[in-house]
Amino acid sequence: MIDNHLTQMLEKFLDVTSARHSLITANMANIDTPGYHTRDIDFRSELQRALRSPAGAAAPVARAVPGLLERPDGNNVSLDREGIALAETQIQFRLGIELLQHEFHKTLTAINEGNGQ
Repeated sequence: MIDNHLTQMLEKFLDVTSARHSLITANMANIDTPGYHTRDIDFRSELQRALRSPAGAAAPVARAVPGLLERPDGNNVSLDREGIALAETQIQFRLGIELLQHEFHKTLTAINEGNGQ
């Protein structure tokens, strides 16, 4: 009863958000790694790909981020960029969780009240 189209979509949304969060934290952890290049995912296109694919499909594709300033050691991680991306990702994840909670609450209300809402 809880596993419906919307909850499946929200699951994929949270999966893509979680994958992006992992990439961002990996970028931050490698701020001092010579030659490390910032990687990210195109959230919208990866979410669309996830929504079109069956359950358990491949993880989002990470790509190097072009156009970032590279330091003399070859590293191009910017804590400012990563901090903004991390905040954005945390907001997206929280939104997904709140929408999922709302779906569960609707189901619980229907069970408790028996009125099918």
